Amino acid sequence: MKPTPGRRRKARASRRPTHPQFLTLAAFLVVASVVAGSLALTRPDTTAPTASSGPGSGAKSPVPKATKEPAWDGKTHVLGDGSTSYTGPQKGALKPVPLKPGEKPPQFVVFSWDGALEGSDHLFSHYRELAKEYNAHMTFFLTGIYLLPKSKKNLYHPPMHPVGAAAIDYPTDEHIRDTVEQLRLAYEQGNDIGTHFNGHFCGAKGGGDWSVEEWKSEIDQFYSFVENWKTNTGYTDIPPLPFDFKKEVTGGRAPCLEGQPNLLKAIKSYGWRYDASSPGDFQIWPTKKNGIWDFPLEMLPYENGKYQGLSMDFNFLYNQSNGETKGDPAKYAQWEQQTVDSYMAGFNRVYYGSRAPLFIGNHFEDWNGGIYMKSIDQVVKNVCTKKGVKCVSFKELADWMDVQKPKTLQRLRGLDPAQSPDWSSVVK
Repeated sequence: MKPTPGRRRKARASRRPTHPQFLTLAAFLVVASVVAGSLALTRPDTTAPTASSGPGSGAKSPVPKATKEPAWDGKTHVLGDGSTSYTGPQKGALKPVPLKPGEKPPQFVVFSWDGALEGSDHLFSHYRELAKEYNAHMTFFLTGIYLLPKSKKNLYHPPMHPVGAAAIDYPTDEHIRDTVEQLRLAYEQGNDIGTHFNGHFCGAKGGGDWSVEEWKSEIDQFYSFVENWKTNTGYTDIPPLPFDFKKEVTGGRAPCLEGQPNLLKAIKSYGWRYDASSPGDFQIWPTKKNGIWDFPLEMLPYENGKYQGLSMDFNFLYNQSNGETKGDPAKYAQWEQQTVDSYMAGFNRVYYGSRAPLFIGNHFEDWNGGIYMKSIDQVVKNVCTKKGVKCVSFKELADWMDVQKPKTLQRLRGLDPAQSPDWSSVVK
C-alpha cells in the first residue's frame, strides 16, 4: 500500500485490533458482562497495589508529593543549540489537590494523540484549538523523527533496523516548521508533550523485541532529535521551543502498544512518571507498574454492548471496515455514530459510576473520510462541558494521583466501572 504523500504512518504500522477474532486481551475481556453494568473484577492483578509502594503495605505511609520545578529566576534560558529553552514552570496546569473525606472524585478524561505532526490537514492545530475552546488539556505524543529532515535520516540508528529506516514517512521541511510552531503553542496552553518514540516499528523487530538497552537508545535518540532540530534543519528564523524536553517529557506511548515490560525498565532512569503503552484494560482506576503510573487504553462497549473494544480510532477502523482506511462511504455516517456512541457509553458508565478516568487515544488521520476525527470533535464538546468533568493531560492526571492517599486509591481501584458507591466509604 503506497502511503499518501504527507501522511504520518503507513496502514501496516497499526495498533493491535480488538475485533472478536483478533483480541488484544484474553477472550473473556471481550465477552465479559461489562455491557450489563458493573463488572466482577476477579482476574489476578500482577501489578503492585498503589497503596503498597513503601515498605510495610499495612503501615500508614506519607502522601507522595507532585513533582515541583526548582525556583525560576524569571529569565528565559536558551538550551543547547537554541532549539529549546527553559521559560519557567508551565502555566495553567491543573493544581493537584487531595480529595476531602466523602468527596466524589472528578471525572477525568484524557484525549491523547500519537505522532503529533502538523501535516497538510492541520489536525494538530485543530485539536489544540479545540482543547483551548473547551478549557481542556490534551497529551500530544511527538514522534522524534517528525523534527528530523529526511536528508538527515542517517542520524537515526533504530534498534534492529538499518540506519535511517522507519515504518513511517519522514516529514517535509514545511511540516517540521509547522510542527515546531504547534508544539510551542500546545505547551504554552498547558498541554502535555510526551513521546511516541521514533521509527514506529511494530511486530517482528519492533518494540516488543527490544531489550532495555535498545529502548534506552530509542529514547536517547528521541531527545537528540527534538533538542537539536535547529542544527539538523538549519533553520535560524524560528525561536526556540519554550520548554526543556528533559523536564517536560515524563511519559509516552509505544508504537502498536508493544514492548511495555522492557520499556518500563528503561524509562525509570529518565525520571518518567507514566506510561500509556499497555495493550488495554477495564475501565478501572489506574495503578503503578514498576513505580510508573500505567495509563492503558480501555475496553469500551462496541455496537450497543455486543462486545468490548479498545478506546482508539484504529480499533474502530478495524471493526468497521476490516482495517481498510477507505471503507464504504455509504456507511460513514453509521460508523461515525457508532464511534460516538461507544465513547459516550464508556464515559457514562464511569461518570455515573466509579469515576475511573476515561482514556482515549487517536491519530491525526483521515481514515474513512475523517469520521474518527469528527467523532472526537463531538465527544470533546459533549463531555468537557459536563459538571464535575476535567479534561486533562496524562501528566496532570499523574500529578493528581500522586497527591491522593494510597488507601483511597486502593479503594477506588476496587470499584466496578458502573458502581456508584457511597463516597464516604471510599474517600476517608
